[in-house]
Amino acid sequence: MNDCFMNTYHRLPVVLTEGRGAQLTDQAGKTYLDFTSGIAVNCLGHNHPALVKAVSSQAAKLIHTSNYFLSDTSFVFADRLVAACKALGMQRVFMSNSGAEANEGAIKIARKYSQTRYGNGRHRIVTLKGSFHGRTLTTLSATGQDRFHPDSFAPYTEGFIFVERNDLVAMEKALDGTVAAVLMEPIQGESGIWPLDTSYVQAVARLCRERDVLLMFDEVQSGVGRTGTFLASELFQVEADVITLAKGLAGGVPVGAVLAGSRTAEVLGVGDHGSTFGGNPLAAAAGLAVLDTVDNPEMLAEIRRKGDLVMETVRSWQHPQVGEIRGRGLMIGIDIASDAWPVLEAALQKSLLLLSAGQKTLRLLPPYIISDAEIKEGLGILKSVLDNLPPQ
Repeated sequence: MNDCFMNTYHRLPVVLTEGRGAQLTDQAGKTYLDFTSGIAVNCLGHNHPALVKAVSSQAAKLIHTSNYFLSDTSFVFADRLVAACKALGMQRVFMSNSGAEANEGAIKIARKYSQTRYGNGRHRIVTLKGSFHGRTLTTLSATGQDRFHPDSFAPYTEGFIFVERNDLVAMEKALDGTVAAVLMEPIQGESGIWPLDTSYVQAVARLCRERDVLLMFDEVQSGVGRTGTFLASELFQVEADVITLAKGLAGGVPVGAVLAGSRTAEVLGVGDHGSTFGGNPLAAAAGLAVLDTVDNPEMLAEIRRKGDLVMETVRSWQHPQVGEIRGRGLMIGIDIASDAWPVLEAALQKSLLLLSAGQKTLRLLPPYIISDAEIKEGLGILKSVLDNLPPQ
C-alpha cells in the first residue's frame, strides 16, 4: 500500500485496476464481484458503454468552464434533473461536487429563508439520530451520531437539534419556533439502512407546513434510482422544499445537486453561493448518461425486482447469523450476530466486495446492472462466509 496517503481510511488490502459491469480486477488479475458500487456511486457499474461514450465525447469538446458562463451540456443536465424531480415539486437546482457540499447548500438555503422572513433566532435545523450528512465541519455538526463528533474537531457549528427517527412527539416538541428546517434521509444509510415510516414523514410534512419550517430530504445515498423509485422520498407522497443528491448522480464522476421547490427556488441570489467545479460539462455529460439510463420505469422496476431477489434469498437461509433485513431496491442492510468487518475481510478473500453500516450490519449496494446470476453468486459467497463464523 502507498504510505503517501493520510491515514484516514480503514482500507481493505486490495488495489483495483479495472472494472467492467459488476466485476472489478486487482493488480494481480484477480476479479471480484462488486456489491458496493463505490458506496452507491457506480450505479451503472464499471465501464458502462453509455457513460464511457458520454464522458469521452465531452472530454474531447469541453471539460470545464467557469460558472460565469453556461455550457450547453450543463444547461441540458440541469433541465433534465429538475424534470426528474418534479414529483416532489422541484423547480431549480444548484450544482456542487459532492453530497456534503449539497447539504451545505441546503443548510444555507434554510437559514437565509428563515432569516429573511423572521430575522434572528430562528436558524436551527432538526436532524435525526442515526443520520449522516457529510464530512465538512457543518455537515458533521448536522450528523446525528456521536461517533462523528470527536473533541478533536470541536467546536462544532451550532444550531442543530437531534431527535429520534420516527418519533413524532419528539419532532413536534423540537419545532419550538427557533427552527428553520427539518433535514432527514428517507433511508438512513451509514447507521444501518433504516427506512423512515411513511406515516411519520407525512405527519412531519404537515407540521412543517403549519409552522413554515422547510422540509429537506438528503437523498445523497438513496436517490437516483437506488431504491427503485428515482427518489426514495417519492414513496412518502409529500412535497419537499429542498432535496440533495450526489453519489450515483453521475455514475462515478463527482457531482452534487441542491434542488429547490416553490418556497425556496428564489432564496439564493447572486453571490450567495458558488462552486468552481460544480456541474461542469464533464460531470453534466456523465449525469445525462445516468438519467438516460436510470430515469425510466423499466430500469426502476428491475431495481425493485433485484432488491426483492436479494432480500428473499437471504431470508430463505434462516441463518443463525442473520437478524433483521431492511431496505428498498438495491439499498439493503443485513444485521448479523458478529462484527461486520471480519465478514468484509473474509468475503474479499473469496472475491466479493461488501460494505458495513455500523458495527454489526452488512450494507449491500450493488450496481443496477448486476445480473441475477451475479446476485446469486455473490450471495452464495456471503452465505459461505457466514457459515464459517464462530457461533454466537
